[in-house]
Amino acid sequence: MSYKDFTLETVRKQFGLSIESNRDLFSDTIHRVPLAEAFTSYLNYSVPLALAINTEKARSEMIIAPILVELKRLLNDQISLFSGVEFNVDPQQSLTGFCDFIISLSRQQLYVSAPAFIVFEAKNENIKGGLGQCLAAMLAARLFNQREGQAIEPIYGAVTTGNQWKFLRLQGDTAYIDLKDYYIDRIDDIVGILVGLVQPPMPVVLA
Repeated sequence: MSYKDFTLETVRKQFGLSIESNRDLFSDTIHRVPLAEAFTSYLNYSVPLALAINTEKARSEMIIAPILVELKRLLNDQISLFSGVEFNVDPQQSLTGFCDFIISLSRQQLYVSAPAFIVFEAKNENIKGGLGQCLAAMLAARLFNQREGQAIEPIYGAVTTGNQWKFLRLQGDTAYIDLKDYYIDRIDDIVGILVGLVQPPMPVVLA
């Protein structure tokens, strides 16, 4: 068993979580960030192409990855970004497998180092089916950070088709699944949320 085998129900039961899905997590706190014309022009061309191809690989490469690379650029490389990496944290709890994307608050880019902060899962038109997988990887990120002495809370995640984005927050024993979905036609909202998550001040408590 690995991340991809978890459903929302199995991850809830195994880790004793409460699931909250009736809260709008971000709409009142979105950071407005000016987007480069070259970036928006790229998306205007690539998004329809990726959606026409309609595979996870196309959506991941043509939409999701460029957005996360732009986030890294906007933050002046203060974060590290990893794509398609193995993230084996605790085999006994089945917290093993590959993550589509991980953002760390470390600038070190050669390997995933603590604190891992945001986990992204790319899905082909199946947001709900990816929630358990993403949440399991978020739990692994929290455990990874604790073991490395870089514990932070909360940990964030997102399940996305490229066109549709659903954000998650893990805080204590509660997993919050955002009531609202965000769509690529409002890319400024999506990037604004991502920038707001990683800009200081960040709550450092102990995902």
